[in-house]
Amino acid sequence: MNYILFDGTVRDALLPFTYTRPVAEIRIGILTIREKWELHLGNTISTLTEEYLSEKYPMVELAENIMINASYCPNEELVELIQNLQPNQALFQEDEIVAFFTEETQEEVDFDEYEIFQYNGNALRVQNTWDIFEKNDRALREDFDLVTKDRESQPIPKTIQTVNPENIFIEEGAELSFSVLNASSGPIYIGKDSLIMEGCVIRGPFALGEHSQVKMGAKIYGATTAGPECRLGGEISNSVLFGYSSKGHDGFLGNSVLGEWCNLGADTNTSNLKNNYASVKLWSYETERFADTGLQFCGLMMGDHSKSGINTMFNTGTVVGVCANIFGGGFPRNFIPSYSWGGSSGMTTYLTSKAFETAEKVMERRHMVFDQKERQILEQVFEDTKKYRK
Repeated sequence: MNYILFDGTVRDALLPFTYTRPVAEIRIGILTIREKWELHLGNTISTLTEEYLSEKYPMVELAENIMINASYCPNEELVELIQNLQPNQALFQEDEIVAFFTEETQEEVDFDEYEIFQYNGNALRVQNTWDIFEKNDRALREDFDLVTKDRESQPIPKTIQTVNPENIFIEEGAELSFSVLNASSGPIYIGKDSLIMEGCVIRGPFALGEHSQVKMGAKIYGATTAGPECRLGGEISNSVLFGYSSKGHDGFLGNSVLGEWCNLGADTNTSNLKNNYASVKLWSYETERFADTGLQFCGLMMGDHSKSGINTMFNTGTVVGVCANIFGGGFPRNFIPSYSWGGSSGMTTYLTSKAFETAEKVMERRHMVFDQKERQILEQVFEDTKKYRK
């Protein structure tokens, strides 16, 4: 069977992260949503997403296909229900489509002609940007069991102090020395060829991706995830870095999400709690106004290729778009549009020529190429976000 993950109704609610990727490519736990489904189903899975993203993320359609709502993360019950779908059958959760069986010859899908089944389970679902960190604890535990099942960890080095070592998994090639790993509050996963330098203190649940590094003296609280090629330092709590992003210096990052190719300058700090302890409001691209998250703790949402200069201060519940460059004293506004250049004293437009020049250099440092596909995606984001830059 051919499986296809589609963005569904939550795509706009997950901006700015879905400006540059399908919903299926969001990382939560150890893996991206697509990687989770591929492990559960034993298949390579393609995506149906925005047209401007489709060259980088093409859809593979066969004679028979099962379409899966990418905002849902898999579990055994949900996977079994989806695998058992037959032509003209669909799975809903109340009014939300979860999955349906379709054929290449169908020009339109009319669910009135489908046999409908209801899913009453409790699969993890990502519907808002803040879900990425708020539900990361559960996702990390589920992924840890999935990734490490019937596998044996590399030995824990003798210089590492541990609590609950049976809840720690180290992949081949990882280097660790003279640090503390406390897995009493959740599992700790150390990815292939990663590095944890001396003097780090880490509490689970925690995941470190391939080729990522934790710098000396870092303090990390769960539930925190760093994807591949990340750099972590200072103090981090309950945050997710998708990959290729750096928070490598002192400063606090809490209850936050960074996309790919982000960099926080030395002593960048995020506030994750309002002084009056009120629930945090975040900018919503869906409604184009601030939405109440219902959370007391919520920090920074930063889209791909955005950067902050040294000593930058982000207020509670700040949303930064794609390719923004923030610097200077004081608190910048708590919604910073894509391609913004500046800080609290004012913003100008970050020209694409300059932004792309930086992106090319940054990606080259990780031995990756800023190709035409990447350029076209970021050009489209520039056009789509013009209305927010004034």
